[in-house]
Amino acid sequence: MLGEQIVDGKGKRTGRRVTATSPKLIVEVSFEDRSKMLGVDGGNIGTYVSSTRSDGTLEGEGQGVFAAPDGQIATWKAVGNGKYLADGAISYRGGIVFSSTAPALTRLNASAGVFEFEVDAEGNTSSKIWEWK
Repeated sequence: MLGEQIVDGKGKRTGRRVTATSPKLIVEVSFEDRSKMLGVDGGNIGTYVSSTRSDGTLEGEGQGVFAAPDGQIATWKAVGNGKYLADGAISYRGGIVFSSTAPALTRLNASAGVFEFEVDAEGNTSSKIWEWK
């Protein structure tokens, strides 16, 4: 069952590189955003690797770190499925887990999340994560 929304972020793709073309296309993508995690404002930096399946859909996995200005940090790892959209945008859905010792964020250690991650044709990103109870 989905619980409360625990993350909301808006940012920008900061880099892309092709790491393989055969036997399948694999692309590594990095992004940065301004996020709010459990009510804490901060920045999120992440990198994910995605590969295109034979049917044109995507599979990906990523990792990153959320950092608040006061030094609170949470790391994350995610896996998901994606698809290309008509205008060059990409849309992902998947699961995510966190690790933190920061007092305001340690509750994340005992839960998993589900996410929506969107990248538009200009490289603008949008992420939303809900607690999975």
